[in-house]
Amino acid sequence: MGLRRMDVAKRPKSLTARQALASVGQCQLIGLWNTLFGHLHQPIAQILLTRNDIADRTQYLNAQNTFTELFGMGVIPIVNENDTIAVSQELNVRQEIRAIEKFGDNDTLSAITAAMVQADYLFLMTDVDCLYDKNPRTHTDALPIEVVEDISALEADVSSAGSTLGTGGMSTKIVAARLAGSAGVTTVISRSSNPNNILAIVSYVQAQRTATELPSQRTAPEPPSQRTAAEPPSQKTATEPPLSSLPSTPAAEESDLSKSTSSLQLSGILRAPPLHTRFLPDPLPIRDRSFWLLHGIAPHGTIYIDHGAHRALAAKAGLLPVGVVDVEGQFAQQEAVRLVVTQRPGHVRERNPRDVNGSGVSSEIETAPKEIGRALVNYSSAEILRIKGCQSTEIQSILEYADSEYVALRENISLLKTQKSRPATPGLV
Repeated sequence: MGLRRMDVAKRPKSLTARQALASVGQCQLIGLWNTLFGHLHQPIAQILLTRNDIADRTQYLNAQNTFTELFGMGVIPIVNENDTIAVSQELNVRQEIRAIEKFGDNDTLSAITAAMVQADYLFLMTDVDCLYDKNPRTHTDALPIEVVEDISALEADVSSAGSTLGTGGMSTKIVAARLAGSAGVTTVISRSSNPNNILAIVSYVQAQRTATELPSQRTAPEPPSQRTAAEPPSQKTATEPPLSSLPSTPAAEESDLSKSTSSLQLSGILRAPPLHTRFLPDPLPIRDRSFWLLHGIAPHGTIYIDHGAHRALAAKAGLLPVGVVDVEGQFAQQEAVRLVVTQRPGHVRERNPRDVNGSGVSSEIETAPKEIGRALVNYSSAEILRIKGCQSTEIQSILEYADSEYVALRENISLLKTQKSRPATPGLV
């Protein structure tokens, strides 16, 4: 919008020029939003965020409190990245610029915001109806993907050669769905050309939940004697019926949510909503500080730990120097790092039948390094290199000081959840 307002034909290469035009565009954009919501007499607010605002715990909490206060006042916040200062200088180290650019897509920003405010839904609007198992523009047999339970399988499909899910930009939406889902947010991908789809989809999900909670309102299954040989019993549950098994009549588009929900239930049968892809949220979401540690801070390096340290972390212990195998990158005290479990050089890990999968620790022999979480460290990378593999009682003699017996306190460690093994199945239409 800044380019159009200033009659600039091409996006400039200069960073300062791009930032200046972004500041012009911000005024144009918020003015447009204010005009549109003004027709509904709905007050709005503007919140501009950067990666630094999310990475700093105090600023993160301040932003969270601002959202809460605005909602209490009946104000709708319009969130955008502060492009005027998002990339501070071209002279910054390459790693820092890369970390900031990753926050530059609105999908990731929206997912972090949704988690911050503990939203029920995150809608990612695009130019296609939903995700497909193949590119629908080049494959006439492409099937829509209606409900995604195992996002790791879907990500594998995206990254595999010759496979695509519709159009460009879907990869960032899937990353956003993973972030939001881990915080308990239901994420929906739908076509942006009809905003009323949002109401119809939410109404459909609410009607599903009502039908699940009140089984007496659901239509009883047809007796076997009345079925033909070509009509096998349905294998789907009432909680997530496939869209293709429902009547094809479009959902009613009404402004009132309760009326729309009622219209979607006819004698206990749910009417099909607009085509969309819905990512189910994690039933045991991570919130607040754990989410912030995992997804709010850009890691500055990597600490490799052994399997014994991994088991200790899964048992809610802190990270001791004896469990550290190696360090990668340069970082200071209280900066974020990746935690990667690996084998010690020359060590072959034996299979232990007592290892428990549910704890997040694999019961199989593992050779490839695997990221298992994030942490804020008590020592710099140079210090950890000196004390790795040592007992905590040796820190004082090695460094001539000992700020802590732990490389990272348990309260400053957040572990990634193990992925489910249920595939994302295309709908049969």
